[in-house]
Amino acid sequence: MRKNIIYLLLILSFTLAAQQDSITTLDVVLINTLTIPQQQQFATESVSIISSEDINRGNPLALHPILNRVPGVFMQNGTLNTNRIAIRGIGARNLFGTASIRAYFGDIPLTDGNGESSIEDLELGALSTIEIHKGPSSSSYGVGLGGTIILQPQYTFNTITEGTLSSTFGSYGLRRTLAKASMGKENANFTILYSNNHSDGYRDNNEYDRNTVTLTSSINAGEKNNFSIVGSYVNLKAGIPSSLDQEDFDNNPRQAAFTWGRSQAFEDVDYGILGITWKHQYNQKLSHNTSIFSSIRKNYEPRPFNILEENSNTLGIRTRVLGNHLFAQKEIHWTLGGELFIDNYTGKTFENLYEDFPIGTGSVKGDPLSDLDEKRYYYNLFAEANYILNKKLRFNFGVHLNQTFFDIDDQFLSDAEDSSGKFDFEPIVSPKLGVNYTLNSNLIFFGNIAHGFSTPTTSETLLPNGIFNPDIKPEIGWNFEIGTRYQLVNNKLFGSLSLYTLRVNDLLVSRRTIDDNFFAINAGKTIHNGIEAEINYVILKKKAHQLIFFTNASMYAYTFDKFIDLDNDFSGNDLTGAPSGVVNLGIDYTAKKGFYGNLSFQTVGKIPANDANTTFSDSYELLHSKIGFKNSIGSHLYYDLSIGANNILDTRYASQLQINARGFGGNAPRYFYPGLPFNIYGGINIKYRL
Repeated sequence: MRKNIIYLLLILSFTLAAQQDSITTLDVVLINTLTIPQQQQFATESVSIISSEDINRGNPLALHPILNRVPGVFMQNGTLNTNRIAIRGIGARNLFGTASIRAYFGDIPLTDGNGESSIEDLELGALSTIEIHKGPSSSSYGVGLGGTIILQPQYTFNTITEGTLSSTFGSYGLRRTLAKASMGKENANFTILYSNNHSDGYRDNNEYDRNTVTLTSSINAGEKNNFSIVGSYVNLKAGIPSSLDQEDFDNNPRQAAFTWGRSQAFEDVDYGILGITWKHQYNQKLSHNTSIFSSIRKNYEPRPFNILEENSNTLGIRTRVLGNHLFAQKEIHWTLGGELFIDNYTGKTFENLYEDFPIGTGSVKGDPLSDLDEKRYYYNLFAEANYILNKKLRFNFGVHLNQTFFDIDDQFLSDAEDSSGKFDFEPIVSPKLGVNYTLNSNLIFFGNIAHGFSTPTTSETLLPNGIFNPDIKPEIGWNFEIGTRYQLVNNKLFGSLSLYTLRVNDLLVSRRTIDDNFFAINAGKTIHNGIEAEINYVILKKKAHQLIFFTNASMYAYTFDKFIDLDNDFSGNDLTGAPSGVVNLGIDYTAKKGFYGNLSFQTVGKIPANDANTTFSDSYELLHSKIGFKNSIGSHLYYDLSIGANNILDTRYASQLQINARGFGGNAPRYFYPGLPFNIYGGINIKYRL
């Protein structure tokens, strides 16, 4: 039966297939809409735009297949609530979650005071686009070493009123329900969206349940003023099966790691964000945007080694002036602004007494182990300008200033030394220079030189005795890039090519003490050399339908330039957690009405699991497909039916690695998170428009 489904999907995908990939379309896509609006073709850095159509081309619950289609971006996905995003290798060595990459929801920072970003919990159905800047090139949005991910919320700009209801069901208990109501008037609009996403999980202790509410609104208050509101609330509870050693990964990948299953580990998160933006147009040449934002997060997380309770709340303001003037009789677009971010965090840990109770009891809260209050805040000042020398040549200049401060208040009375104190890093100035040259209507060249940094987390700034380490420094790096964007063969063939090298100094690494404690040191340098190429070819394009072939490749040569840790010399080794390369190819067919579909194939190279390069994950191939039928009944009711399959080849692979895992008590290290085997899903979307 499953083979018949596979053959049907393959045949229909090749003969029917999905929408045009908007990631590399040159002449219509705008970027930096909240800073300096410009066409993507004129960007001086590598920028990828993922449209809402791209987001909907697969399973609507999973973000990683979407991001992994973008050259230079690689998202590992252990479970729906365990992820790690790396851009050009930056962030690949982070132990848990995504770090060294700036993330925004509209104008609201999703990156917390510790420099970590959680974007996978947001509802994908609430997004209009995902904008990805690769490398530290976005001065106006921070200069994270890996780059910047901007999730643009979906507004209702037309004067329409409509309601949408969609349901999706799939393998391993996948259930998703989404309801959205939108109302647009001439001077105001409002959208509210609710979704419930559930999965029983492929593994033991792997159940996932998430409820989200997202709202957006825009109000025109006269000809010169506009106010926009964006907010999101997430309630998430998900089990944590953790990683497996090689033997369990090979023989019983559905089990949870023993202690994590025995303690029934999970995370229970409530997360809310709210932002208000005021846009004022002084005249045709000058405008001013100001955003005030806040977020709250509450997490209860029992793990085998302790139970974590944490609360955080943030408050910030972001303001900038945008101008369009003549300088030396040449047009210049500029922005000047700043951002202030304050993050208050409280974290407590308690003993987990699950071993003292019968199997099946799960985690039991014991005596307190720690009680820490932190306040982390920073300011960013930035200036950026696009200078149009002539119709062919444009320059981009930018500078970014950051300083980070944090206060630590250790409220736990113990024999250990008090870790309380006020600390700060030296101001960091990050300049950039970019150039864009239009040879003709079919060929564009670009290049940039940019500086970026990544600050240590609070735990990385402390020595094992809890005292601040005065020698700890942020990671810093320089990115050098050249590339081209092209449209050939009557615009049927289009794509891009980028070559880059990113040099990172003062790499943060964890060092183990005799007592099995860990602390961070600046002990390394890395070199990130890479090539990214995209090719898209329009096979058929008519008014009612089109067929397009796409392929892209990311070839990586990421190594430790210098990395000596005590008696271990890892210099010259491959960078931990980053694949040797990723290749995507596929075919899409779309129609205004009727059948549509897509077929995509991905191959991922082997990945080092530890700094010593003694353990690697195997390379693997994944094949995904989706087909559907959309039409309307009358002039008000629209429907969309679809069915899809992931991992059609039923490949066994590690979807995420636990970097530099260690074995304790004679047990083997647990490096591997098993990826989902063959799985299917299907759904229906109904929209009623007045």
